[in-house]
Amino acid sequence: MKKLLISSFSAIFLLLMGSSFAPIADNPDNIVGVWKTGEGTAMVRIYKNGDKYQGKIVWLKEPNDPETGKPKQDKNHPEEATKSRPILGMVNNWGFTYKENNLWDDGNIYDPKNGSTYSCTIKMINPNSLEVRGFIGVSIIGRTDNWTRQQAK
Repeated sequence: MKKLLISSFSAIFLLLMGSSFAPIADNPDNIVGVWKTGEGTAMVRIYKNGDKYQGKIVWLKEPNDPETGKPKQDKNHPEEATKSRPILGMVNNWGFTYKENNLWDDGNIYDPKNGSTYSCTIKMINPNSLEVRGFIGVSIIGRTDNWTRQQAK
């Protein structure tokens, strides 16, 4: 009985381990969904727009400006006319083309915290994790943020 129990646990463990390393199907629409940023302060819905992929901010941990109590605005944007647009609902990444091997490239990402736009690539690590890399010039000089898929509610 003890050997049967150990064998059962071993089989379950191997099954779980094998499924966590299962390859991700090579499908351009794998990226579609709602993703929480690495800091956990925002969620971005990525969707297909024509033949490109883009995302917009659909949730903020703190949606209102603590000073005014009003919805946060894009006050750090370099263009004066854009500083009053709300952050919630803003398209903050765009232009991504699916390449292969779960890589989306040739996109841009806008960071409302500093008002800067960066070139960007997105790599799907597993069905629930993205590496979002923003950079200036070459990809080596940049920063990677890990986003986590959120379940539909």
